[in-house]
Amino acid sequence: MSGKPKVLVARAIFPEHLALLEPHCELDYNAGDEPLTKAELAARLVDKRAALITGSERIDAGVLAQAGELSAICSISVGYNHIDIAACTGAGVLVTNTPEVLTETTADMGFALLMAAARRISESERWLREGHWKRWALDQFLGTDVHGSTLGIVGMGRIGRAIARRARGFAMNVVYHNRARLAPELEAQSAAQYLDLDSLLRVSDHVILVLPYSVENHHLIGASQLALMKPYATLSNIARGGLIDERALCAALREGRIAAAALDVFEGEPQVLEELLALRNVVLTPHLGSASRATRDAMARLAIANLVAVLAGDKPPCLVNPQAWGH
Repeated sequence: MSGKPKVLVARAIFPEHLALLEPHCELDYNAGDEPLTKAELAARLVDKRAALITGSERIDAGVLAQAGELSAICSISVGYNHIDIAACTGAGVLVTNTPEVLTETTADMGFALLMAAARRISESERWLREGHWKRWALDQFLGTDVHGSTLGIVGMGRIGRAIARRARGFAMNVVYHNRARLAPELEAQSAAQYLDLDSLLRVSDHVILVLPYSVENHHLIGASQLALMKPYATLSNIARGGLIDERALCAALREGRIAAAALDVFEGEPQVLEELLALRNVVLTPHLGSASRATRDAMARLAIANLVAVLAGDKPPCLVNPQAWGH
């Protein structure tokens, strides 16, 4: 029997990442990469000191109740709404995430989605592939300009500010809404004007959501908010699916009350509303915000650094719940 602490790796990771872990622990590795059910996850955590998870694993009080030896949950993600932080803190379980390393890549994806929605890239490509393109026409797939337009950023953390930097290259007027107004120096660096949410929705040609999900902002964008937007405006979401009332969005898109949307995240993912799948004027991607090889590598390495620190008795660098340290 190994005297090393036991660690669950809940999803498949790159071979070089396994090599980083193996000297420090005895691995229970889900090499098949099939998401574990709640019961399976709880059963495999019973004798584990720590777990390396992703956003697809849900950690709640029920799972923790069976994991008496657990001291850390290390997530390969910047968001952590899939983890009950209060329950973890109460159980003395450290929670870590992977901030900063995915900022620029996710901002790239956000801007790509914004442009795809504005210029009807997905819609026109599908139409072309279906064999409909027989001639050029002056009014064929007219979109909305990105350059010189007004961009509304909802959530002005690191990723929101990175998107604002990209917007400067397109001579966009940037407005933003945030839980708290940025410090004057950060606001100046972003060349962005603070507005309340309703005002931002009224004036923006393109709106992008980049804020963390919480119970308080569930369906932050619903029917009444969509009604404030311009009929030729676009809405993009690279944050969390629960921020948008997807049925209200489908109605607005179907009825032409906004021009287009682009979604990388969904409330019930990996399930997607049939109504969304049927619409042509929405770009849909399967949660790819940080999906570059270099960034996913950096995320996994940071999550592993957090985990190894915990196993060594050290405070991990990206601790979400410092109240649990020393519990």
